Amino acid sequence: MCLINFNFQGHRNYKLIIAANRDEFYKRPTASARFWEDNPDILAGRDLVGMGTWLGITKSGRIAALTNYRDPNEEQNNKTSRGHIVRSFLEDHMPATEFLSGLQKDKGLYAGFNIIAGSPEQLWYYNNIQNEMSPVPPGTHGLSNEFLDTPWPKVTKGKERMTAYIRKHSIIEIDPLFDLITDAEQAPDERLPNTGVGVELERQLSPLFIKTPGYGTRCSTVLLVDHDGRVTFVERTYDQGNFEQEKRFSFQLNNM
Repeated sequence: MCLINFNFQGHRNYKLIIAANRDEFYKRPTASARFWEDNPDILAGRDLVGMGTWLGITKSGRIAALTNYRDPNEEQNNKTSRGHIVRSFLEDHMPATEFLSGLQKDKGLYAGFNIIAGSPEQLWYYNNIQNEMSPVPPGTHGLSNEFLDTPWPKVTKGKERMTAYIRKHSIIEIDPLFDLITDAEQAPDERLPNTGVGVELERQLSPLFIKTPGYGTRCSTVLLVDHDGRVTFVERTYDQGNFEQEKRFSFQLNNM
């Protein structure tokens, strides 16, 4: 997952609103969202290389989403797949703070990452670069490949557009959120971050929705949890930037 726009505890009808994109190499084998056969409590897509995931929710309301931290100089070899982190949290039953405290001790096992984990009632943020854990405050947030709410153009645009939409609508519709995260406009050069990958690649990676010859947005996910604990989960997958299929799920959290 490379872009997560979300509103937490900031809407009169919804505890949590997420609109997120997973960017990945097109050749990496992936399964679309489903309740997992080996753990039917988990609803998520699945990376078929590491067998983890980038974003998921359980029937009891455990939620986690992860992005990579962009650093082209970081050693990637002999690291555990970061999707294992989200999978482990969803499979576990310990509180998010306890889980993330344990993750702090094992932070060196993984290349750089950010994780949002918890429930619709309380979310926590942690990354293994700063190695700090903090509660997510109510409001609209954005997370890409640096830190939470770092003002990269795509993060700022996503936050502004999400905030504007949810302020005007008491009932959140799926399509406007997908319209938000399929924006493929590149940022102007003067606003590009400098993450060490060169200006041309910075341009290609600057849109909310990425499409390059070998890498780009593989799926978009909209996740809503209302104040009655009703979950709406919609995933749209793409083949080299072109719409492929949509999957919709709706269920009641079993702790409500």
